[in-house]
Amino acid sequence: MIKNLLPGAVIAVFGALTIAFGQAFGLELDQVALLGVALGAVIGLVPDRSNVQRIAAFLVGFMFAWIGYGVRAAVLPDSATGRALAILLVIVLCMAIAAVAEGRFPLWAMLVGVAAMVGSYETTYIESPSQFVAQSPTAATTVLLAAAIGHLATMLLGSKIGQQRELEYSSRGEHTVRDNEGVSQ
Repeated sequence: MIKNLLPGAVIAVFGALTIAFGQAFGLELDQVALLGVALGAVIGLVPDRSNVQRIAAFLVGFMFAWIGYGVRAAVLPDSATGRALAILLVIVLCMAIAAVAEGRFPLWAMLVGVAAMVGSYETTYIESPSQFVAQSPTAATTVLLAAAIGHLATMLLGSKIGQQRELEYSSRGEHTVRDNEGVSQ
């Protein structure tokens, strides 16, 4: 239990600093700080694939969600059907990339990226779909900044987190299988 206190404390401090620095620089991070920091930390904490693969997958999912909003604003009706088609498009694109990449881009990390964009922009989009071009970049950049800060917090703990995961696996009699690229199977 105690071994989880340090990573949690570091992430909490980075979350608080996200808001403090955001205010100091005039950034509107308050609304997305917790979401972004938490999702960035998830990408850093889950020991599945390499760090670069997890980040790339997160960004792919994030971009697909952003594209989904663009498609929704440009061509889909503002109805349950339009929303359903946008969701279908985004998730199918994520699944296709996961399949084509043969596991190098984990689907879970892409879905975390989707969640980051949706969590930061959905309310704004609902209020004014026609302002997609003007408003979505702000939502995207603020949550990405917060996610980067959350991920940075976990990177500072990098080897400690990896060692803890290996100990957890070994204490349960499990082991990880790594191929020659260091990718968990």
